[in-house]
Amino acid sequence: MKTKHLKTGLTLLFSMALASQSVMAQRPIIQTKFTADPAPLVYKDVVYLYTGHDEDYAPEGMAGFRMKDWLLYTSTDMVNWTDHGPIADLHNFKWADPGNGSWGGYENGAWAPQCVERNGKFYFYCPVQGRGIGVLVADSPFGPFKDPLGKPLIGSNYDSIDPTVLIDDDGQAYLYWGNPNLWYVKLNEDMISYSGEITKDPLIRKEKGKKDPFHYQEGPWVFKKNGHYYNAYASTCCPEGIGYAMADSPIGPWEFKGYIMKPNGRSSGNHPGIIDYKGKSYVFGFNYELNFAITDIHHERRSICVAEMEFNPDGTIKELPWWKEGKAVTPVGNLNPFRRTEAETMAWSEGVKTGQDEENGIYITSIHNGDYIEIDAVDFKKGAKRFQANVASFVKGEIEIRLDSPTGTLLGTCPIKPTGGSDSWKTFECDLEKTGGIHNLFLVFKSFSPFFPLAESIAEAFSRLSLWKFKK
Repeated sequence: MKTKHLKTGLTLLFSMALASQSVMAQRPIIQTKFTADPAPLVYKDVVYLYTGHDEDYAPEGMAGFRMKDWLLYTSTDMVNWTDHGPIADLHNFKWADPGNGSWGGYENGAWAPQCVERNGKFYFYCPVQGRGIGVLVADSPFGPFKDPLGKPLIGSNYDSIDPTVLIDDDGQAYLYWGNPNLWYVKLNEDMISYSGEITKDPLIRKEKGKKDPFHYQEGPWVFKKNGHYYNAYASTCCPEGIGYAMADSPIGPWEFKGYIMKPNGRSSGNHPGIIDYKGKSYVFGFNYELNFAITDIHHERRSICVAEMEFNPDGTIKELPWWKEGKAVTPVGNLNPFRRTEAETMAWSEGVKTGQDEENGIYITSIHNGDYIEIDAVDFKKGAKRFQANVASFVKGEIEIRLDSPTGTLLGTCPIKPTGGSDSWKTFECDLEKTGGIHNLFLVFKSFSPFFPLAESIAEAFSRLSLWKFKK
């Protein structure tokens, strides 16, 4: 048996306390990777969530971070997220080479981005830590993204991290960024150049010996709603909450209004991303709950969360509880199980990770006995009779199809036979107890591996699961 596909590094195995949270409790929305610095974009009724990516391991000398690429997830219901893998990395910027900074060259520095759409093109603003802010351009939200400038848009001498972009109603675009100060500049219509002076905000700035009434730290997110301009940001380091200010113009003067979410000692950082989608407002940020489910030691391994956000009649924002204490987002749509569903679409998971190759795209891997994936708000309508899955497997096993919990109602069990390896895909089917209505679906993996009879923690039932589908 080939063993190169067995995962010997860190696997996201979560504590029972975390896994047993009430379904009404807020949970990180991505579990197969560590994700940070959410940058949501709504385009044609789809949420595109661009993220930073904390590697499982960061060696010393990288300030606790190791970030090489940017990831993309999508959703149409705000509970199930589809992994699209990396859409850009530091190699997109030739000027990020090891000789141009001390932050690890192409091995580190892919910090908080934002993607905006204008006139059918997508502009991806990326800080390359220690080297400046670059911009990539694509004709699709999925890329491919290319660097049209071949150099930073904003140089490294302007606190150049955490860019955010606002396109105002009159068409003027503004780029904001910075830690510990807030900077801004007017972008030209081409979105890859600017005009006028780069300006340090006269109010949201750090001055030695003076109070900081805004509690600004980094990670600005500027948006407009109902005639009000908002600047949400990571605040009050450290730990960091999400503070915000309001203004009557895109360049201020800003007035501090309070917190969207107060700091919490369990999380040293935070980073807001805010959207309106299907009649609701949402704020994204991150915590360290998945890291602390593995160890009590703090590592820069973050996990993105999302919560519904409400506004008061005067435009101010209602304060939210900390992520872990808040309510889970309710679905704004249902998933159709009778269409092909990529296995990397999920609301929650235990143990598994995602992988990618050129031939098969994204798939579920590192599957162990007892692992599962959860897909929420699945509408079985009048009922499903059969289940099928596309699997590449070293050994035999089975997939239990359950409703509403990992130990909930068993609809059926799909037996899996060895396919000849991780690159040999076959479709397996099974009959089901007919069921209808809307349920949370659990695909629970069980191993019959003869190779690891005593080592369930490393016995992979399947190398890869790529997609599944129900039949009426």
